[in-house]
Amino acid sequence: MSTTAPRHSPFHPYSGRYEVHATMPETGVPRDEILRELKEMSSEEDRKGDSGRVSGSIYSGDHDHYAFLVEAFAFYAHSNVLQRDMYPSATKLESEIISMTADMLHGDGDTGGLVTSGGTESLVTAMLTYREWGRNVKGVEHPQVIMPVTAHPAHDKAFHYFGIDVLKAPVTESFQVDVDFVRDHIGPNTVALVGSAGTYPHGVIDPITELGELALEHDLGLHVDGCLGGFILTWADSLGYSHPPFDLAVPGVTSISADTHKYGYALKGSSVLLFRPKQLRQQQYFMISGWAGGMYSSPGMSGSRSGGLIAATWASMLHLGKQGYREIAADIFRTAEEIKSAVRSHPELSLIGESLFNVAFRSDELDIYHVNDALADRGWRMNGLQLPPALHFCITKPNTQPGITEAFAHDLDLAVAYAKNPPSPVPRSGAMYGSGGRTPDTEQVFAGLTRYLDAVHEVGPIG
Repeated sequence: MSTTAPRHSPFHPYSGRYEVHATMPETGVPRDEILRELKEMSSEEDRKGDSGRVSGSIYSGDHDHYAFLVEAFAFYAHSNVLQRDMYPSATKLESEIISMTADMLHGDGDTGGLVTSGGTESLVTAMLTYREWGRNVKGVEHPQVIMPVTAHPAHDKAFHYFGIDVLKAPVTESFQVDVDFVRDHIGPNTVALVGSAGTYPHGVIDPITELGELALEHDLGLHVDGCLGGFILTWADSLGYSHPPFDLAVPGVTSISADTHKYGYALKGSSVLLFRPKQLRQQQYFMISGWAGGMYSSPGMSGSRSGGLIAATWASMLHLGKQGYREIAADIFRTAEEIKSAVRSHPELSLIGESLFNVAFRSDELDIYHVNDALADRGWRMNGLQLPPALHFCITKPNTQPGITEAFAHDLDLAVAYAKNPPSPVPRSGAMYGSGGRTPDTEQVFAGLTRYLDAVHEVGPIG
């Protein structure tokens, strides 16, 4: 079923170029044809990330590294680590990923963990753990979590799924959680606090030490969302960059998440969730004994899991080692400083916070989304933020290529000039997570988001 005269769809740029498969073909498509189509699409799409003009999203950009990880993945691509009797190597690989991450984040002998499918699963699992701990250990029937308004929305997904009450704390002028607010609002149903290291919007580290003191004083859990920053901030001290303490070295921290598929340079999707004490991990175990299929137990959200992803994650960590991670981190921190300098050169722009790797900036004089439009026209993919309107440039390895910061500084000059006299008062871009700042419908946000989610799960137009 081929496409002729396709309807316009920004979500389906390949309609009309490749066959649209709304139904399974009667006879199989030849392997070489399938691989050719995948290679063509992926090669074209990789060019943008490889160019070094994309904020976040692509964390390694090293295709030799990818090839190595894919080779490691291939040995276990068909394996299901739920079946440990068939794949006992999964225990070696997974436990070593957890142990290496715990060592990196200053865990101790009473630290345990899980390998999850990504940051969302890590955060959702952590919140479920505190709900169960609150009910089972503290006797709190309706557990409450206090978190900053800047915390990742995956926490909100957990609250929605699991019926957890949430109280959102404001942030200070430095965009860190207001600890005084948290202190004043801890109540009898509060079971856990949340802090970020660093926040997705601005890359800042919440005052984890102060939150830890509150957690100890009130016998609460404290989860640190290090999904974004865990595998990059940990190298800062040894490279001469100071930052607030954030990991398991802080008294009172009882769990922390860190995404191996971000600055751990593993394949998507993998993340590590650590608990201290390790017994806390048991609160989210699922076990059932009365099922006709036999006794069942699961260590986390997932049942079947890919042995290939675990092998590739293990391979990435071992191959890079601490020295490799430090070398990449040094380039990222240096690049972030150069990007900050470019922003500071414009009095119309101001930095938000002082992140070592995620440069967020706003403007009180210009519409920052006009700046984003002009940068986008020159091939840059920034992330649009809101509350307040801002942009961020999350620095990753592709952005450290020679000439990237100079090109950004040049194009930022042009973008600021454009924003001072834009052709239209209404900018084209806005703030939408995961889509480079584009918002399908700024007038009816939820309706627009619903249409967006529907659209990306439908086949392309058929003539």
